[in-house]
This record gives sequence, structure tokens and C-alpha cells, in this order.
Amino acid sequence: MIARFKDLCLDAADPLALGGFWARMLDADVADAGDGDTRVDPRSARSPAESIWVNKVPEPRVGRTRVHLDLRLADPGPAALLAQGARLVREPDDDAGRWVLADPEGNEFCALAGDANSRPGPFQLVVDALDPTAQATWWAGVLGGTVEHGPTDTAVLGAAGLPWDRWLFDGVREPKTVKNRLHWDVDLTDPEPMALIAAGATLLREPLDEAHWWWVLADPEGNEFCAFAPEPTG
Repeated sequence: MIARFKDLCLDAADPLALGGFWARMLDADVADAGDGDTRVDPRSARSPAESIWVNKVPEPRVGRTRVHLDLRLADPGPAALLAQGARLVREPDDDAGRWVLADPEGNEFCALAGDANSRPGPFQLVVDALDPTAQATWWAGVLGGTVEHGPTDTAVLGAAGLPWDRWLFDGVREPKTVKNRLHWDVDLTDPEPMALIAAGATLLREPLDEAHWWWVLADPEGNEFCAFAPEPTG
């Protein structure tokens, strides 16, 4: 393990409005960062890693959603989410009871019918992948955990810091062509990301200044993520 999952970040044209939407979806509070960004903090969170930073960006959303959360519903269907502003993209097409929805800025996510044994809310992070096994194996090497193989997808279970049950890499045919609107951050175990780069990550940007003190990297399929140095001790 050379890093630990930290949190999620969502690009937005209007962080306050989009943060408010996701707060309604996740039964969360919205914290105003004071610089135009917001943070969504689920009230029943078991870990700070469940927070989602919603960051203002100038570029519009384009392309398909390649990173999303899957949510368990408290009800048999998504009527409550639709009433709060979600848009229905696709009805379930199999027995899994999986609705595809979109937020007000067009970011898609999945909602699955709940049952008496499931906790409502996010239960897995899903990432499109050309080679799901290679991607899951790479991230398990970075964050630890075990790799579980499926017919068309591969999951990481027990990754350090991951607050949900699974991190699923779903097999697709389309390569990544644009920046992901949703990305994840990691906390490094070392002061610099040299071990990550040696493992196969690509450095996209060095820390800019004291206000932007993290590295921006990409995994082997080009998914952007931010890496933070450990907090000073002593």
C-alpha cells in the first residue's frame, strides 16, 4: 500500500446548486468553501472519505460519464430522487433493478432497489475501463485490498480508506477521451508521489503554490486523480 483513498471531487458549472442537489440525494449538509466551491458531507457518514468536494470549472461537461457512484434506494423505486431533481435516463433493463439517472449538470449515476439488509446511499464507486482486470489490479497494488473478478468487470474490495463496499471497474469498448468530471483523491504514505510514478502513474501537474499543494496524476488508463502528502507530525 502506497496511498489511501481520501475523497471524491466533482467538477461543476454551479457548485452551490450541484452541491445542493447531491446533498439532497445523500442526506447531507453542504459546506461553503468560501472560494466558490462547496463540500457535501453525508450526515450518516462513517468516514470523512464519504465527503464530495464540488469544484467550479470553466469548461462545460462533454462526453460520457466514466466515473460514477451506485446508490442503494430506501424505496423500491427512484421516485424520491426524481422529486428532488434527478432526471431519469433509463429504466431497468434486467432483474437487477438498476435505474440510470442524471444530476442537473448531466452526470449520470445508478440507483438500485434497496432491501431490508441494505443501507441506503452509495455502496460502490464505478469506473469505466478498457481492461478492468488490469485497472483493478493496479489500484489494489496502490491502495491494498483484494481483486474480485466478474464476467465483464473486476472489483477491488477492502482498499485502504475506501468508504464503500466495492470499487468496480466496468469493461467498456470506448477509450477515455476527455477529463473526468468526477475524480478521486488519495493520501500518500510518502512525502512525494515517486512510488506512484514508479508503479505506472503519470505526473500531470506539480503542486502550484501553497493553496494548491497537491500533485495531479493519472492512472494507466488516464483517469485523473490528486495525491496529497501526509500531514506533518510533531
